Order: sequence, then structure tokens, then C-alpha cells
Amino acid sequence: MNQMNKEKALSRRDFLRTAGTVGAGSLLCAAGAMAQGTQEPAEKKTDAATVPTRPFGKTGVNVSILSLGGMFDIPSNQLLLRQALKWGVTHWDTADCYEGGKSELGIGQFFTKYPEARKEVFLVTKSDARDPAGMTALLNRSLERMKTDTIDLYFIHGMKRINEIDNNTKSWVEKAKAQGKIRFFGFSTHTNMEDLMMDAARLGWIDGIMITYNFRIMHQDKMKAAVDACTKAGIGLTAMKTQGGGSVSMESETEIEMAGKFLKEGYTDKQAKLKAIWQNPLIASICSQMPNMTVLMSNIAAALNQTKLSAESMDWLDRYAQDTASSYCAGCAHLCESTLETNLPVREVMRYLMYFNSYGECNRARALFAELPLEVRERLASVDFSAAEKCCPQRLQIGRLMKQASTLLA
Repeated sequence: MNQMNKEKALSRRDFLRTAGTVGAGSLLCAAGAMAQGTQEPAEKKTDAATVPTRPFGKTGVNVSILSLGGMFDIPSNQLLLRQALKWGVTHWDTADCYEGGKSELGIGQFFTKYPEARKEVFLVTKSDARDPAGMTALLNRSLERMKTDTIDLYFIHGMKRINEIDNNTKSWVEKAKAQGKIRFFGFSTHTNMEDLMMDAARLGWIDGIMITYNFRIMHQDKMKAAVDACTKAGIGLTAMKTQGGGSVSMESETEIEMAGKFLKEGYTDKQAKLKAIWQNPLIASICSQMPNMTVLMSNIAAALNQTKLSAESMDWLDRYAQDTASSYCAGCAHLCESTLETNLPVREVMRYLMYFNSYGECNRARALFAELPLEVRERLASVDFSAAEKCCPQRLQIGRLMKQASTLLA
């Protein structure tokens, strides 16, 4: 059987049967419920085995509520991309730096083989440059790598403060749009998300933002206000880092009981965390790294099942967030980092620790840590972080965690 026949052999029936083994046990019933109209009115659906879509801000474009995160070996996973597209995951996210450029090259490899697929994909990539000349160079390289004439949504990668963009950026965006090289523009952020979102809403020329957004922070007043402001400004929102530090650890009776309640409703704890975010119709899509078919199918199964999480499950997630708040960095780096005499990237190091400890991505965590200047890495274990700890809303033991990072990630 050749590759194309193998792909066709993964029929709707095969998908539903297999997906049921990875966490959404009552998926067939959920598909029937979707046909009866239990989905959110704002969502668009054409087939029970196709991921729903939602409007992306004021762009006039509908995007799949599940987005394929591109930080994995895409050149070696072309079949996964094919299947993701067949099941309706049409929102693809990458960056110029992912996998040392291999992510974009892998997407270009796919579009070369399946040129008709480009019309179906809402393609997102990111620039690590901030200046217009650097952005132009990276955009042109991304276009060449991915064998496309247009990027649907072009992001500034990992912004921390709004002053990283200005009127020169706006002029660059207008020119790139006029040239047809990009359709929409925005930024991604792991740090100081709420402040950035409020600032972006006031600018009036930001089309989309990707933010850290999960069950731990989605109910906080400041985040809810920022989401509302972006919605009113017509900015499309994509959620990332949706697991809030990883899977339930099973280290306490509360966590075990919570996981059991999710399973009774037909979900794993990971799927429940996704569904909690989808229950907010103001979030257009969830970007998830899905490097293998098991994760892809599990997430699609959760997206297809439009049954809402029960109020009890939402309460359990909220309780779990409160009980474990001191183990999660909420991204408010402007508070802790401002207390340090030297510029130490506390939030970035916290993120690398999350990859290592919670997601099991040890190689990725170490590779990112190695990109920090040697002087910074060496100072982490000796700096006094007591002032930073006093102003941390989560009461994180920042000093201990920085020392842990200097050992684990070295």
C-alpha cells in the first residue's frame, strides 16, 4: 500500500475508533450531539469529523479551534500534517527559529508535494527581529522556506513590552500587506500578557495575538479584562501553554479525585484543560504542539466533542489552580525582574523549567537554556532573589528554582 492509500485508509470510522482509545471515550455520542446543534452558535462546522472553526477577530477569516504548533520535526512527519489537514486542523503555527529553521522547511516540503493544500491552511509564522530591515529579511526567508507567496498571520515573536513595536513597525506592516506578503499582523507573548493586550487594543492596527492562556489564569480579573479589550478592538486571540504546567501529578488525593471525575465525563485531564479554554468563545483557537499521531488524535477528539465540561469539573480545575499556584509562573515578569540589579530573564528560565519538569521536553529545555549568555547562566545560582520572591503574586521560591535550573538545564 503506497503512502496516499495509507492516508485514505485512515477513514472517519478508523479515526473515531482510534481516538476513543486516547481519551474521548464517548466520541461517537459526541459527534451525534454535534449534529443536533450543541455547539456554540459562533462556530462553523461542515462535518462531524472535522474540527470546528471560529471567527478570528475582525479579519473576516474563520480558523480551526485547534492549531498545529510547529515546534517539532516536521520534515519527518509529513503524514501527520496530511492527517491534521484532513481532520480540519487548518490553522498551522511555526516560527523562523523553530527546530533551527527545519519547521518552516518541513512546511515548504509539504506544500511542494501538496500545492493545493496551501489554500486550506491559515499559515502563521514569527519574526525574532524587531527592526524593519531584520523583519523584511526574515519574512522573505520564511516565504522561501515555506514555498508560499503570502503569510496569513505574521507575528513578532515573544514580545515582552509594547515599546518593541512603534510607528516604524506600523509602516512596515502596511507595506508588507500592500505587497501581498502578509495578510494580518500581531505578536506572541509569554510575559506580561495582560499589559501587552491592553496596549495592543489601544493601538488599533494589531490583528492577532497569541498568549499564554490556561485554566490557571483565565479567570483572573486582569486577564478577563484584557481578553474583553482585545475582543472589542477586533483582535483575534490564540491560546498557548494551555496545560498550565503539565498533567495532573497524582501526588495528592485531590488530584487523583479530580482526574477520576474527568475520566467519568470521558476526558483525560489534558483534554479537560483544552475544553475549559474552548468554553470561552472569545478565544479563537488553541495552539498545541502535536508531534505524533496519538497527541493529534487525542486533541482532535476533544475538539470534536462539543459537550461542555460540567460546572463541577470547572470548579475542580479552579480549586486545583488555587492549591498549586505556588508551583506555576504566571508570566508577570515585570514584577520580579524589576527588583534585580542585573537583567536576568526569570520568566524565560521558568518556562524552560516547565518544559523540563512538566512536559518532559528535556532536550528542548536544555537547548533553549544554552542560548542564554554564559554569564547569565552562571549567575543564576548566586543572585539573591529574596526581593523578587516578596513581590511574586504566586509566592514562587524563585531563588530555589533558579538554582535548580542552573543544575538541571546545564
